[in-house]
Amino acid sequence: MEYREQVARTKRRAFLNWEYWGRPVPGFGDPSAHMLVIGLAPAAHGGNRTGRVFTGDSSGDFLYRALFETGFASQPNSVSRDDGMVLDDAYISAAVRCAPPANKPAPEEIRNCRPYLEHELVLLGNLRVVVALGRLAFDVYLSIQQASGKIQRRSGFVFGHGAEYAIAPDQPMLIASYHPSQQNTFTGKLTPAMMRSVFRKAKRRIDQTATE
Repeated sequence: MEYREQVARTKRRAFLNWEYWGRPVPGFGDPSAHMLVIGLAPAAHGGNRTGRVFTGDSSGDFLYRALFETGFASQPNSVSRDDGMVLDDAYISAAVRCAPPANKPAPEEIRNCRPYLEHELVLLGNLRVVVALGRLAFDVYLSIQQASGKIQRRSGFVFGHGAEYAIAPDQPMLIASYHPSQQNTFTGKLTPAMMRSVFRKAKRRIDQTATE
């Protein structure tokens, strides 16, 4: 909390004219969505500035472009809460709701924020696919599934880009993806084609369950 508010006060030179959001960042998207995307946390000068998850930073640019190219988003980039972005059949959330120092949330922050994600999972009653961006989001989602009795243990779920797991017949399929951080996208660990492939898998799953 102190870090997000400090960033909102001091700002970054490029955004001195912005009034930073500086508060916990809520999820965003279609409340009837069949796909949920879970990220790590708001970026200090991205979501913490704009008030919308994955908005106003390079990770968001990478993510929304892939969502646009696969039919889940109305435009390829997102710069502010009022830029006209609309998600179609997709909802985006995060494991942690406040920007953490160095993008590394403490275990206490993860525990404190988990109930918000749990509540969203209840409200998003049409989900068919959950896409976890990064190992932390992957682990947090599985911890929720284990606590609710949907899975007995997490040892059989190994994180890897594009890995797919069927939790239970009445639960969304889980798809793992590398996080679209600069560390991954600038080094080529995660390419635009790899990101698109994850959402195409998700779309195929949604289409498949629609006919079952």
